Amino acid sequence: MDLNIENFLSTLPMMLYGMLGIFTVIMVVYLCIKLLGRFFPEKDS
Repeated sequence: MDLNIENFLSTLPMMLYGMLGIFTVIMVVYLCIKLLGRFFPEKDS
C-alpha cells in the first residue's frame, strides 16, 4: 500500500473544516438544551 503524502496533506484543510462543523453543531445543540432547561425548569411534585 502506497500513501501519497502530497494528496494526504492537501485533504487536511477539508478534514479540519468537517471537524469544526461537527464541533459547532454539537455546541449549538448543547446550548439549545441548556436554554430550554432554563426557560422550562422542572416542576416540583
